[in-house]
Amino acid sequence: MPEGDTVWNTARVLDTLTGHELTRSDFRVPKLATTDLSGWQVAESGSHGKHLLLRLTREPGRAFTLHSHLRMDGAWRTYRPGERWTGRPAHLIRVALHAEPAVAVGFHLHELALVPTAEEHRLIGHLGPDLMGDGWDPAEAVARLAARPDRHIADALLDQRNLAGIGNLYKAEVLFLRGVNPWTEVGAVPDLPAMVDLAHRLLNSNRGRWTQTTTGSLRRGETNWVFERSGRGCRRCGTTIERWTGGDHDRITYWCPHCQPVVEAPAGP
Repeated sequence: MPEGDTVWNTARVLDTLTGHELTRSDFRVPKLATTDLSGWQVAESGSHGKHLLLRLTREPGRAFTLHSHLRMDGAWRTYRPGERWTGRPAHLIRVALHAEPAVAVGFHLHELALVPTAEEHRLIGHLGPDLMGDGWDPAEAVARLAARPDRHIADALLDQRNLAGIGNLYKAEVLFLRGVNPWTEVGAVPDLPAMVDLAHRLLNSNRGRWTQTTTGSLRRGETNWVFERSGRGCRRCGTTIERWTGGDHDRITYWCPHCQPVVEAPAGP
């Protein structure tokens, strides 16, 4: 599931190119079809939430960023020069970046764009604090969530303008672990800072590995509390896990009716 931790890990895969000059580029999207990045050096591979940022330089004063978004099905993979590009169909390739140590191939990428690095804010400036970033600001994340107290917490957590990096998996797992029903209004969440802190700790606990676990187990079928477990018993109480599709993002929600009971919003003044 390409959430913030997966994107951070993907940026580390692209670190293979960092410090090396691109010998050839092959873009397979119309708006970048004639773009030639040969001669450009990869200065840094970074991420913000679910956005990948490959920063390139050529000479002093010239810096561009290749931005991509994985959404649900995108991926970057690296191959040795001359190695066959396996794992995904060739028609899904959107870009290939060739360098001496490796070839980085982007499959089914979304929102692929090349912008001056100084203008990255045009693409990511609207995002909230990055859960995987060095500049993580929990107070800002809490403030952004609290700005709309009447919104359902499940929708608020998925809104990347509040905190960047949470997807459907971590949304469901954070809410379960905090005992909060998905349809609780933000203003009724008992301890919003604790929820934000838990989200930060969960994503970062999976830093550097591809298996996403919130239970602590890496065994297949044991990695999640409620996510994709509808119809099965809750690991804590045995109640059947429920599933519903809808909300602001029309996404699937999983929850335990017993461990995450419905609560009434606090009365107004």
